[in-house]
Parts: sequence; C-alpha cells; structure tokens
Amino acid sequence: MTAKGTLFDFSGTLFRVEPAERWLRAGLDAVGLDLAPPEFARALGELRAVGAQPGGTAPRDVPAHLAAGWRVRDLSGSQHRAAYLAQARQVSLPYAGLHEALYERHKDPVAWEPYPDSAEVLAGLRERGVRIAVVSNIGWDLRPVFHRHGLDRFVDAYLLSFEHGITKPNPALFQLACATLGTSAPETVMVGDSRRADGGAAAIGCRVHFVDHLPVDQRPDGLRPVLDLAG
Repeated sequence: MTAKGTLFDFSGTLFRVEPAERWLRAGLDAVGLDLAPPEFARALGELRAVGAQPGGTAPRDVPAHLAAGWRVRDLSGSQHRAAYLAQARQVSLPYAGLHEALYERHKDPVAWEPYPDSAEVLAGLRERGVRIAVVSNIGWDLRPVFHRHGLDRFVDAYLLSFEHGITKPNPALFQLACATLGTSAPETVMVGDSRRADGGAAAIGCRVHFVDHLPVDQRPDGLRPVLDLAG
C-alpha cells in the first residue's frame, strides 16, 4: 500500500545532537568558565557515563533512587529536566550552575544538526502529497529546531510526549498521530531509530522503517529508503 502519512522520530532519526565535547564547551562558555585539559577530560567522561546529555550517550546505569524518575522523564517538561539534572549531578563540576547550563544547552536549536538526507526526504514526501508528523519522546518543544534548519515547512503536526502525557511505545501516541494526519495506520509509516519505542507503531498496523542512531557524518542516506516506501 502506498503511504499517505509518515511519522518521524526526532533525535537519532531526523536530527542528531552535537558531540558531547562541543556540548560541554558550550556549557562552560555560558557560565564563563574554562577547564584544564585533564579536568575537561574527566568531566566529559563522567558526564557521558551518566547519560547527562539528552540525545547523547545513554547512561551506563541509573541508580535505584533515580530509576523511577528516569522512567517517566518524557511525560512532562519538569520531569524531563529533573531526571537529566539528577543524572548530571552525580558528576562533580566546578560550578553548581554548570549542570543547569548544560541542560539548557541541549535545547538550543544550534545544538542540533539534521542528517544529510533529512531535507531531501521530507521535501520528497511533501512533493508526493504524503503528510508528515514528528512523534517524539521528549520533554521540551523541538519546533524551534525545525524552524532554524528550515524543515518546519514540511511538517504537518508534532506529537510530543510531554505535551500529551503519553510516551512511545504506547499505541495511543501513534493512534493520535494518525488521527491528526487523517491517515489510517496501514497507510502510515513510522520511521525511527528505536526498536522498542518506535517499533510500537506496528501494534496499530503501521509499517516501520528503522535507521541507525549514528553521528551525522556517518549516516548520509539512511532516510532515503522512506521515499520508496511512499511510492
């Protein structure tokens, strides 16, 4: 069946967050600090280990006393902020406000870069008359990211978990996305990088196409097969 609607995940699918080194340097700049190379390397390694950068490396471990908050982090903006700050604060940094600065940095549109084929594929779908929604587990408004990179003109709807209190793989979020686009599940394709979260769309009858969550320069054309699925 030719697709009439396409649902896209955000992080690791259409966009990738900046490298952790640049993220940390931007946070330091925001609070007017610098770190000697050994201290920078130490902080960077520990922040990566605890998964302090949303969209970056997943945490190696979530302590038991933080696990409940981590599981529901994408249900609201406040829960998202609290969960990531709790992870980050496991790392000793030279200024207490640096944890907050790093959290704010990841929401800055300049911290995100589209994959090389994102614009091409979104434009191609638009030319075919395929309706497009972004369906993301997230705790903040990503619309400014799309606007900065000129991709907002291709998107018909945004279904963000924190705005609806529903996270993937809950079928309800995919059902809401299809209803918003006015498409049935069998004529809708979900595109994402998570077998668990994005694969949940299959439960309502959507076709699913997976991409690899790789750095931007390592995945030049992972989205292009979606154009073939659209017919």
